[in-house]
Amino acid sequence: MPKVTVRYWAAAKAAAGIAEEPFDAATLAEALAEVRERHPGELARVLLRCSFLVDGDPVGTRGHETVRLAEGGTVEVLPPFAGG
Repeated sequence: MPKVTVRYWAAAKAAAGIAEEPFDAATLAEALAEVRERHPGELARVLLRCSFLVDGDPVGTRGHETVRLAEGGTVEVLPPFAGG
């Protein structure tokens, strides 16, 4: 199972109470399920509005279960930003 880092930004960071944390997950869907398990409540609600980058590449509309994670990879959790 790959070890990855999940980084939270803006409202996701506030809801998680931390900037980043490690997870063991083979797909983005597995990583997000673990995030929801560790942080039920507000972060789970924020995730519904987020977009994601995996190793710098936008996930877009791909199914999260199809997005494979690599050992040492990074998942960026990006809530909608004001301004832009």
